[in-house]
Amino acid sequence: MAKKEKTYTEAMQELQDILAKIENDDVDVDVLSIETKKAIELIKLCKEKLYKTNEEVKKILDNME
Repeated sequence: MAKKEKTYTEAMQELQDILAKIENDDVDVDVLSIETKKAIELIKLCKEKLYKTNEEVKKILDNME
C-alpha cells in the first residue's frame, strides 16, 4: 500500500507539536536528534508545497490576462 503524503496542514501541526515538546523540555536528549531530523523533513515538505502552490497560482493568474 502506498504511503499517503502528508498535507501541508498535517505537516505544520506535526512541526508545532515537535516545537512544543522541545520548548517544554519534553524531548529526551537521545530523541532530540530524531525529532530534529523529522522537523527538517517536514519543513522541506512544507516549502515544496508552498513553492508548487505559488507556481500554480502564478500560472492561473497569467492565463487570466
